Amino acid sequence: MIDAALIIAGLVLLFLGGEALVRGSVTISKKLGISAILIGVVVVGFGTSAPELLVSVKASLNDQPDIALGNVIGSNIANILLILGAAAVITPVLCYDKAIKRDAFSVVLASIAFLALAYMGTITQLAGGIMVTALIAYLTYSYMSERKDKALLAAAHESAPDIETTHEYETDEFAGNFSLPLSIVMTIGGIVMLVFGADFLVRGATSVARSFGVSEAVIGLTLVALGTSLPELATAIAAAVKKNTDVIIGNVLGSNLFNILSILGITALIQPIPVNKDLVTFDVPFALALSVLTLLVIVVFKNINRVMGALFLLAYAAYMAWLFISGHV
Repeated sequence: MIDAALIIAGLVLLFLGGEALVRGSVTISKKLGISAILIGVVVVGFGTSAPELLVSVKASLNDQPDIALGNVIGSNIANILLILGAAAVITPVLCYDKAIKRDAFSVVLASIAFLALAYMGTITQLAGGIMVTALIAYLTYSYMSERKDKALLAAAHESAPDIETTHEYETDEFAGNFSLPLSIVMTIGGIVMLVFGADFLVRGATSVARSFGVSEAVIGLTLVALGTSLPELATAIAAAVKKNTDVIIGNVLGSNLFNILSILGITALIQPIPVNKDLVTFDVPFALALSVLTLLVIVVFKNINRVMGALFLLAYAAYMAWLFISGHV
């Protein structure tokens, strides 16, 4: 009964938090002149990754490395197959902005580094420090690129004032008429609700799973990963309903990058993470393959349509079923 109450409370907080975070962060981006792509990667991506960070650090300190790693791997898989899939079914996700290609390529590079570290058997504190440093470098580069692009757009608009900027109408529609202080409060409040919601959901779901004798690796890859990915799902659905596709793709790419560089990096800095060899044989390479697939779809098709979204959802359902049926870990 208590576990069911925790799960329900967690779901409610996650969806409310996702809505508040998107509305607040997009309004901030508009008022400060920051693009929806950058705010999606930095604020929304990091904010919705907070549950994964808390869960992985706690699991590592509790000597449960399989949950810590499974959480990150499973979350990245869920972000692509479940979240991008669900969002694309609601509305096609457009991928025309060059920043999207940059971020997708960065996720592929981070995934390759993760696979290399996993094959070494342990993610050391030195590796963790390098990952966090790489994240800081990425954020700095993203910010500088945004400033440069904004200056070029301003110059182009000045010479041709009738030209409209891409997706501007979507941001205007989604932001709402909130003041900057209220938008900041909404963003922070959304993140707080996401953190508590994820904690409630994971505690309830983990207790139920363990009562059935499921391994910690499977718990991490499925229930914990799905639970901590619900903020991204809530955020993506809220954005998809309002056709704000910049936030959808920025949310997923930013979250996956933060999951690897920030969550694994910070967790490893606190305590080295031993890697379960079963995770290296399939799950980590599978997550890398999905990152490469996402990059190819973005470059070749420049959108994720409803058919692709449905295929993503079917692939996620098949992966989840395979984990439980095969006894993979």
